[in-house]
Amino acid sequence: MSNKNNDKDPGDASATSEAFGGDDDLTASLTGRARARAVALQALYELDATAHDLQTVIQRRLDSDGTPEAEATYASHLIQGVQANRDEIDDLIHRAAPAWPLDQMSRVDKSILRVAIFEMLYEPGLSAKVAINEAVELAKLFGHDSSPKFVNGVLGTIERKQRDERKRDL
Repeated sequence: MSNKNNDKDPGDASATSEAFGGDDDLTASLTGRARARAVALQALYELDATAHDLQTVIQRRLDSDGTPEAEATYASHLIQGVQANRDEIDDLIHRAAPAWPLDQMSRVDKSILRVAIFEMLYEPGLSAKVAINEAVELAKLFGHDSSPKFVNGVLGTIERKQRDERKRDL
């Protein structure tokens, strides 16, 4: 698989698109929540790399590829939810992958992890297994060759810790 992620530091929206393969064809080929997650990933990448305004990034991202309404609504929910809970999410990433400081982690991997962790924590109708599988698929599409294994490992660690905490609470 070719490496779609070059982790460029985007100064504008076109650099974000370029970092994800040069155009929006890959995202546009996805459907349903997979597409919403890919759009959220791209917006979160841009927000992580720039000081762009949250609402501007969301609107530009959704408009740039003509995201259908249902997917756009879910993508916006994911983006805003990740941003609102970013400290908690980043703390979980740090604890699950202490050898990988967030500022040294690939922006793509970090954004994928953030989306999946948000879904694991705040989407009660979605199983952790589904969130992890969807994140691994995004890592295959947009990340480095090692991204799927890394994402799966970090999310698996978080899921096991959460499951153990729930058992202790019983």
